[in-house]
Amino acid sequence: MPSSKGYAASAATSPLAPFGFTRREPGPTEITVDILYCGVCHSDLHMARNEWGQSVYPLVPGHEIVGRVTALGSDVKKFRKGDIAAIGVIVDSCRSCPACDRGDEHYCHSGATLTYAATDRVDGSITMGGYSNNYVVDERFAHTVPSHLDPAAVAPLLCAGITTYSPLRLWKVGPGKKVGIVGLGGLGHMALKFAHAFGAHVVQLTTSLKKKEDALKLGANEVVLSSDADAMKKHAGSLDFILDTASAPHDLDPYLGLLKQDGTMTLVGLPEHPPALNVFSLITRRASIAGSMIGGMPETQQMLDYCGQHNITADVEVMPIQKVHEDFERLLKQDVKYRFVIDMSSLK
Repeated sequence: MPSSKGYAASAATSPLAPFGFTRREPGPTEITVDILYCGVCHSDLHMARNEWGQSVYPLVPGHEIVGRVTALGSDVKKFRKGDIAAIGVIVDSCRSCPACDRGDEHYCHSGATLTYAATDRVDGSITMGGYSNNYVVDERFAHTVPSHLDPAAVAPLLCAGITTYSPLRLWKVGPGKKVGIVGLGGLGHMALKFAHAFGAHVVQLTTSLKKKEDALKLGANEVVLSSDADAMKKHAGSLDFILDTASAPHDLDPYLGLLKQDGTMTLVGLPEHPPALNVFSLITRRASIAGSMIGGMPETQQMLDYCGQHNITADVEVMPIQKVHEDFERLLKQDVKYRFVIDMSSLK
């Protein structure tokens, strides 16, 4: 069995520390990936500290993985040894329900298997994530990576990228549409890049005008301070779609007032507390609030291919794994532009 090492939390109150474990040999349709880079997602922090009440310890976080294929099963078709592969938020599903059949494995009716802190469908072990030196996964749940893209900057696409790409595509964001993006963090900066690339008129909604220059560079046509009532009023009833990426608790009502009749606001952030909502903001314009999470395996590959065609990657700050505690603290302070990525060579 492959020997593995990584960083794990042993309890909700414990800092991540070096941790040794083993992974199984790859089965007939599985690959072993030596991890090169792993993104640091805010959900890693939530899970390490059991803030959602579903963590299992010891817990090795990490679900934005890019690595090199070092071993493969006899029936693998998609990869060869030496290929670069990417692994995201889920690593298995039932593969037979209606959601899985249509390529929406993340909405598997019996529950998709998460990259970490979940029960492995193959051997019943607890999955260990990408803050480690290797991973074993079925080729269906791994993706090819455009060879010309920086693998470190690709890693966040496996969560922040697909989480924003999927709803923008589903709600047909493109030319002729005016779109608002709430938040300019790991998710928000990817949403801004995609919405701009799709040809929409993009309005960045932010709580800090310190981010105005960055937002314009990333593709925003306009930047609006959400706490400025007069500035918000100028855009009232003008947006076709809003993608809310904010993970901090916030009032939805000011943003709903920006929607046109029949507009939609889709939430992809996960605030700690339920959001405030004035129902009149919905019924007076027949507006909708929706939710979305990541994407299925076909759409994730589509997103990576699109990024390859348009040279889109995340803005990253690459760090050694020994600084993961600093990463978490800076993440809480929103002190990152715009995604931390761990260089797994530092684990050696």
